[in-house]
Amino acid sequence: MSNPTAEPKKVQTSDKRTAHESSDTCTPEPLGIYVHFPWCLNKCPYCDFLSVAAERPEIPHAAYATAVIRELDRRARGLTDRPVRSIFFGGGTPSLWEPDELGRVLEAIEARFESDGAEVTVECNPSSFDRARATSLRAAGVNRVSIGVQGLDEERLRFLGRLHDGPRALASVRTAIDVGLPRVNADLIFGVAAQPPEQAIDEAERVAALGLTHLSVYALTIEPGTSFGALAKKGRLPLLDESHVAESFVGLDERLTSLGFEHYEISNYARRGEVAVHNVSYWRGRDYLGLGCGAWGTVTRERRFRYRNTPSPERYLALTDEWATAPDIDSEEIVAHGEHIDDETALSERIMLGLRLAEGIDFEEITRDLDVVAWTRARLDAAEALAERGRLLCDGNRLRLPKHAWLFADGTISELM
Repeated sequence: MSNPTAEPKKVQTSDKRTAHESSDTCTPEPLGIYVHFPWCLNKCPYCDFLSVAAERPEIPHAAYATAVIRELDRRARGLTDRPVRSIFFGGGTPSLWEPDELGRVLEAIEARFESDGAEVTVECNPSSFDRARATSLRAAGVNRVSIGVQGLDEERLRFLGRLHDGPRALASVRTAIDVGLPRVNADLIFGVAAQPPEQAIDEAERVAALGLTHLSVYALTIEPGTSFGALAKKGRLPLLDESHVAESFVGLDERLTSLGFEHYEISNYARRGEVAVHNVSYWRGRDYLGLGCGAWGTVTRERRFRYRNTPSPERYLALTDEWATAPDIDSEEIVAHGEHIDDETALSERIMLGLRLAEGIDFEEITRDLDVVAWTRARLDAAEALAERGRLLCDGNRLRLPKHAWLFADGTISELM
């Protein structure tokens, strides 16, 4: 753990500002691609991602793959000179998708973009992941899976609405490793009511001992618009005391780092060289193409544009189906929300997301990327005050949060924003 009594360095800034370089004078920036699969076997009460409950036979596997490829054809225009370094199938539960159809989408992406060596991740749930599916995903070109273990205790798994038990979760991780998937992540949730810190630490250690390369360990967050959010609003949701959540966080850090994992982001641990390429690009504020029902994407052409596709699977399928016979139909009809992101907003987001990383952010780099003055007088004053309180480490233009202050990250980031 970082030493909270260490004397903070005084903030020093650079006045250097560099205009945006044109695309014909620099190497095209790599692109991430996110594909959203909206179906799940059930909706977990804590989840605020778009998901629609359905049994596997009810899902239009082939039609949805075709729809995503049609969207890809339209969104890829003018972007195919940019190399793709990560492809992420999220959801929902992408392990419900027939691997041949998921593979068809992956093949279409690889045919349109230079993607040699790209990280290809599929989110999987133990309830829809077995040896046959793992083998098929690997054959389709998937080189990383993220398995939603969430926990090993039976009562807590029921509380979280999970359909699997502890042994099934551990078996899923073993299966992914046994079939030769090169990189395996497991998601865990801690800070659940009545969970002692020792249990959270023990579960993480048991999962890590299986030999995976990455662990995502999240404190339970109650989001509005979820079943848990509604119960919490009525005062009917049991919650763990914040001091126990903090104790769990510190204990997890100490145990997992002692096992050789790098705590490289507030909720993420990796073996050396195994960080999640797709997620790191997101935290660094890089572009990613969003495909599929309910997908978010952020892409810079002449301006930076963020969009979200329609959250209705029926509407998404109907509109993309129309494109097959009427190619001139405006592709933006599938967009439920879209906005241009100005540089000041992009700066705020770079601060908010980048400070989640152990490496922090480099204001000089941000100044090169964005037409903004990152070091305003107010921000400089805030940074120096936070540094004096041991909440921020400043080394020239690089800012990062000391590990002991990660528990207060939201407040620190808010002050800098």
